Amino acid sequence: MARLVVNPGFVVGELDRRLFGSFVEHMGRCVYTGIYEPEHPSADQDGFRQDVLELVRELGVTAVRYPGGNFVSNYHWEDGVGPKEQRPRRLDLAWRAIEPNQFGTDEFVAWSRKAEIEPIWAVNLGTGGIRDAVNLLQYCNLPPGTALSDRRVANGSPEPHDIRIWCLGNEMDGPWQIGHKTAEEYARLAEETANAMRRVEPGLELVVCGSSNASMPTFGEWERVVLERTYDLVDHISLHAYYEPHDGDQASFLAASEEMDRMISSIVATADHVKALKRNDKQLTLSFDEWNVWYQKNFPGELGLGLREVGPLIEDTYTVDDAVVVGSLLITLLRHADRVKIACLAQLVNVIGPIRTEPGGRAWRQSIFHPFALTARFAGPTVLQTAVSGGPEIDTAAFGRVPALWSTATYDERTGELAIFVVNRSENDKIDLEIPVAGNVIRHLALYDEDRSAVNTADDPDRVQPRAVDGTEVVDGVCRATLPPASWHLIQLST
Repeated sequence: MARLVVNPGFVVGELDRRLFGSFVEHMGRCVYTGIYEPEHPSADQDGFRQDVLELVRELGVTAVRYPGGNFVSNYHWEDGVGPKEQRPRRLDLAWRAIEPNQFGTDEFVAWSRKAEIEPIWAVNLGTGGIRDAVNLLQYCNLPPGTALSDRRVANGSPEPHDIRIWCLGNEMDGPWQIGHKTAEEYARLAEETANAMRRVEPGLELVVCGSSNASMPTFGEWERVVLERTYDLVDHISLHAYYEPHDGDQASFLAASEEMDRMISSIVATADHVKALKRNDKQLTLSFDEWNVWYQKNFPGELGLGLREVGPLIEDTYTVDDAVVVGSLLITLLRHADRVKIACLAQLVNVIGPIRTEPGGRAWRQSIFHPFALTARFAGPTVLQTAVSGGPEIDTAAFGRVPALWSTATYDERTGELAIFVVNRSENDKIDLEIPVAGNVIRHLALYDEDRSAVNTADDPDRVQPRAVDGTEVVDGVCRATLPPASWHLIQLST
């Protein structure tokens, strides 16, 4: 019998709702036939698919990063504004596709308003630079009266877009990136770009590039070098990570949250080291602005892609196990809510997305849609510590012996409601769980299946979905629940 103890007096931090962000990149069918398809039966006057917008709202996404991703490092934002018939077709060097530029800055802002999300903007520090970033900022945020803001007005947007969060490039440590730089080169450029952008608008939130993943040879050192130059000028440092099974090792995959947890802790330690060196009172926070399950073993690499029109790319179909892992990764982000303030599930539609579409046809929820939507819906404003005792452990090749239970909790002081998010990471063993609590069970929802490889499709879109669990109740001040193997759970309690 495992025992999970939680108390509203033991707080991790306040939950920043931008932790439930996502990502839209000009890659594959994320934009075209994803969120934007003027010929679709559900499209509105702006060409936005209403069926997709409804799913985005249901997903609970709060912020979306745009336009990339690797795409941004060779993207000229001016190609994507103005009359559509005058916009150039360009070769995108990131994904070797012809970009038609029919969806750009003003379209994304309009879409984000309809989706009720906050836009997060990445600037091109690959082939672009300081002037390009500052010009885009002026186009987006200045009131009428300058050449660039007047251009926005002429393009149909009289009011400033008022974009508050800006990313200083994307994955600049990666040799796959157009305009890849050393840590020293990038730190100098990011420092000067941040300084110039703050001359336009001092109150922006700026995100500086951290490592593309924890296996990069420069991991840790990259963060130190970059932050020593930019610490005073930026608010967040980014980190990216994708997870998949390796060599059939499903046990380690189900425990992938261990890797995310350790990566966050390492970057926090590096940031705090620089803070100490600088004797700075500011606490830097993290933007985990790309994360998901991604079967990269199926991706041929950029040079394995032929020149082509925009079409399908990395449209992974997600299983029950994938959804359980995504749920555990969300738990990890919540466990670090004191330092992780922005996070973006990458990507939103079609391209390793929780939402899939057919061109001209249907849209549906992938399995990973559900733990994200339920966490975004039921997570309260304050994240609490959880203490687990008596729980089993599992052996993994990647992380050694780790707890089978992975959990977090949130509390809403206004309603007195407690939300427990917990995953049983064991492949084989169910876990009987006790939670001491004075109140009652409001709901217990779970995601699991005897067929852990089950997926949702256009023809069977609800094959994998959460189920209400009967029999979970509070008796003598203890909530008792049974967690099947490889399962994700939300247990909501009154207190």
